[in-house]
Amino acid sequence: MPHTTIPSAQDSDYEELLSLWADLESGLAMVLSNPRNIPDFEPKIRQYDRWMQDLLLQDTDTGLYLLFQLATNASVGYSALHALVCAVLCHTTAQELRMPPTERDSLVFAAMTMNVGMTELQNTLAVQATPPTAEQQTLIQAHASVGRHLLTEMGIGDPVWLDVVEAHHDADHPRGDYRQLGLVPRLAHVLRMVDRYAAMVSPRKSRAGRSATDSARSTITSSLGAHDPVGYALVRATGLCPPGTYVRLDSGETAVVLRRSAQPNQPLVALLLNPRGDAYTPPRLHRTANNSPRVQAALTQDAVQLRVNHQNLLRQGIHADRAATKT
Repeated sequence: MPHTTIPSAQDSDYEELLSLWADLESGLAMVLSNPRNIPDFEPKIRQYDRWMQDLLLQDTDTGLYLLFQLATNASVGYSALHALVCAVLCHTTAQELRMPPTERDSLVFAAMTMNVGMTELQNTLAVQATPPTAEQQTLIQAHASVGRHLLTEMGIGDPVWLDVVEAHHDADHPRGDYRQLGLVPRLAHVLRMVDRYAAMVSPRKSRAGRSATDSARSTITSSLGAHDPVGYALVRATGLCPPGTYVRLDSGETAVVLRRSAQPNQPLVALLLNPRGDAYTPPRLHRTANNSPRVQAALTQDAVQLRVNHQNLLRQGIHADRAATKT
């Protein structure tokens, strides 16, 4: 099979990007955990959005890799991480939908703050091995309206931002044309789909996470119908198997997705295990868009029992993309 061994690279891109994404997450966590103690709440949210966009401009694939790895592994501080993942997915999906900047802003700000009314509870539920209690269910059902009230208290004056936060858990609208929905129902629909997708990928103590492909299919089929443009935009934006997720190839090999390609189901991967389950040392780079083997199925995080040096793999992915661009 036409595999090549990944060459070594000695740059610090990964460490710098990882540190910046970690700083962004921790800053957002502080703001969402203590909103009443943040006198410049709205400017902070806008600042974190600009920061997020700058990081994605530097390297979208590395950002997605880091976020999907965190989403499928982390449970501590889940609420802020989930908000950041949803904000990134809303941003990339909005780009695919060619959403006007003002609509995109309201959507992303709503994604960052949609659960501000239950930050502590959401963190608790992520590590709770049992289903929500009746009291917790009551708080969950009220969190959208509580969040809107809290954001209003914090001086948020954008009515679309506030309305989308309040509507993000409303029942789906009747099946029909997404483009015929009003502004707030449209944005709430995008956020609801992204929220479901990110939540399904992420494991909890009470349940395992689902594969990215299963999550995408479930999200798309549970929305406005088979031809809902939002689901397809989400898949185009991230890939059917996003960077940072695991896949099985039709050769029987196991790989981790490093970078997207022009085709949603043909990413650049690093081969980790041969068909017998033995580790490749070092992992091998393979461009599924160029030749076989191809991606056969997405895998859940717990299906790959292997210690992976993500730092080294991402370094190699960055290096390989730069080399391909120069040729």
